[in-house]
Amino acid sequence: MTEQKKNGSEKMWGGRFGEGTAASVEAFSASIHYDCRLYKYDIAGSKAHAAMLAANGILSQVELTAITDGLSAIEREISAGTFVFRRELEDIHMNIEKALVERIGPAGAKLHSARSRNDQVALDFKLYLRDQCDEVMTLLGGIRRAFVLLARKYLGRIMPGYTHLQRAQPVQIAHHMLAYYEMFGRDQERMVDCRRRLNLSPLGCAALAGTGLPIDREQVAGILGFRGVTANSMDTSGDRDFAIEFTSNCTMIQLHLSRLSEELVLWSSQEFDFVSISDKFCTGSSIMPQKKNPDIPELIRGKSGRVVGSLMTLITLMKGLPLTYNRDLQEDKEPVFDAVDTVSASLAIMAELLENLSFKTDRMAAATRKGCMTATDLADYLVLKNVPFREAHGIVGRAVAYCLDKGCELPDLSIAELGQFSEVIGKDVYEVLSVEGSVNSRISTGGTGIQRVEEALLAAEKQLGIGR
Repeated sequence: MTEQKKNGSEKMWGGRFGEGTAASVEAFSASIHYDCRLYKYDIAGSKAHAAMLAANGILSQVELTAITDGLSAIEREISAGTFVFRRELEDIHMNIEKALVERIGPAGAKLHSARSRNDQVALDFKLYLRDQCDEVMTLLGGIRRAFVLLARKYLGRIMPGYTHLQRAQPVQIAHHMLAYYEMFGRDQERMVDCRRRLNLSPLGCAALAGTGLPIDREQVAGILGFRGVTANSMDTSGDRDFAIEFTSNCTMIQLHLSRLSEELVLWSSQEFDFVSISDKFCTGSSIMPQKKNPDIPELIRGKSGRVVGSLMTLITLMKGLPLTYNRDLQEDKEPVFDAVDTVSASLAIMAELLENLSFKTDRMAAATRKGCMTATDLADYLVLKNVPFREAHGIVGRAVAYCLDKGCELPDLSIAELGQFSEVIGKDVYEVLSVEGSVNSRISTGGTGIQRVEEALLAAEKQLGIGR
């Protein structure tokens, strides 16, 4: 055997190669430096696969025991940080398999029967993402809890609601907090759906066509907690929809965190001065001693670009791939890992920040008393007096213009002044022109009225198991 042939054969796949792999190729194509985080899933999948092979007569019980014990020993070493990963073995799958063969001999070489790295990596990736779905859902539960606690604490307190970043109508602080509760609730629901869809075992599809060996895919699926197996081996081999869907969900979460962060940045400015972010979550300036910067919301807002970028990487990666597996798919893991790390860290620290957040309720209430914020209530009042809404809108618009010229607010106008705009306006109008009256009049389902918000808050507390 020539030295070149010997070098080629050192690879687990090197039987048909006459030359060894160039060092530059090994460096360029290796993924072990990042896919090593899949080791627990790779070992769990291999143990389940081995158990199935033994049950179907492909492995003996002695071989199964040797494989299982060998894999457990390797897992302990990796967990302890004493296992030596070898770049020339390319990835986590080959590193573990090579170590197993070196430890237990020919039995280890039988483990790869009836599977390919194609279905093996899909299995590892799905097992990993299944756990990440659970972890992210737990973190989402934590941030939703923080919003509910803030809503309960500030129930009945009023703030301006905005459209176009202009003061629009008065709302309850609690209503605003529960808006985020709903937003992140949809994120939880998306993760539940994602987990259900990805929870089908790909193992046994082999490279792309399935296997001719007698296997039981359903047995492996049952051992690993999957709800079933994938239906088409070709689709399975080249499928990364589950990774795209998961990362898309992460993008939505980070988008929502970014919107929240933007509000916290605005509200903590001297121009708004609506909230106080704990000093523990802010930093100062290296040159301006008076500064207190909302760095955590700013960083979360900035990190949104990373998660969006991860999603774009996956979509771009997949858009031109023919069926089935292509080596391009090696590039699928780093963006997902980065999205997981970014979203998990952002959710955790934002929940902690919210637990230490306080609202400046007097300042927020004062802001509702400027800008004719009860103008819509006056229009609704006229509608109840049988004035067509479009006519009522024009009447109130002229009243607002009058207030702007006079430098006052709608509740400041006398009945005589209001009567200039419509003869149906009576003394009862002041009940709806007050900020409190405006808020409590919003009795429609999902509105900011005190009764509706209390109902929504109780429902949220019940959902989260927060006792009262």
